[in-house]
Amino acid sequence: MTIPEGNLKGNVDRFTGFADLYDQFRPEAPKLVVDILSSYLSKRPHLVLDLGCGTGLSTLIWKEYADRIIGVEPNDDMRSKAEEKRQELVGADHISYVPGFSNSLNEVKDESVDIITCSQSFHWMEPIGTLKEAGRVLNEGGIFAAYDCDWPPTVHWKLEQEYLQLLEQADLLAHQLTNGEEQAVKRNKNEHLKVLKDSGIFRYTREVVFHNKENCDAERYTGLALSQGGLQTVLKQGSVELDPQIEAFRNQVEEYFNGATKVILFSYRLRLGIK
Repeated sequence: MTIPEGNLKGNVDRFTGFADLYDQFRPEAPKLVVDILSSYLSKRPHLVLDLGCGTGLSTLIWKEYADRIIGVEPNDDMRSKAEEKRQELVGADHISYVPGFSNSLNEVKDESVDIITCSQSFHWMEPIGTLKEAGRVLNEGGIFAAYDCDWPPTVHWKLEQEYLQLLEQADLLAHQLTNGEEQAVKRNKNEHLKVLKDSGIFRYTREVVFHNKENCDAERYTGLALSQGGLQTVLKQGSVELDPQIEAFRNQVEEYFNGATKVILFSYRLRLGIK
């Protein structure tokens, strides 16, 4: 698949090779996303477009709440996992996954989409072209929504501190181990709302903050850290430099959870624009 101008190969390839791990441990998009966006739309959406849909964690939440849902994902591994899950579902014929890029939605007709979502993905996209395409395909009154959860989830400050330190080391090492088009570029999520405002496409923009509780054990908390792209980049490069830190982190997590399942808190920031 040809990569359109403005997109980076490193961003597309960042999640290659660990779709199963990603899908096992990452959170599904909260139902509250459906509630908030459907309320703003004031009707049942006819078509929802989920850009950068990954393994479908943010696509399948619309199964009962939209007439048609299309997940757009340029990474073959992630999209294949999403399709595998869709085929296991009953009554999912109105859901489909297609290869593509957010700034080149050539197969989507003008003013045909009610809601566009970007879950944990807008920071990997070329924003100007993405929003221009969103403005083209959205109906009048349609919604563009980029939402992300804060990392790490809230559980205990010592574990969170260790989590952040491990990922900081991983990001630095990943940058050293890759070069040129292999390097991924992550844009600042805190600028999402400003980008939406500055686009001139939306008559109303705002940020909505909410929280979602989920159950978590030691395996999942460790898996969440291992599912982060920087750490996976290091592992895919064959480096063992972080192995001692990963093992120490795993031991600390297991000591904290002590075989129990605890409630953790995912905090979300949803930036939306109304066309």
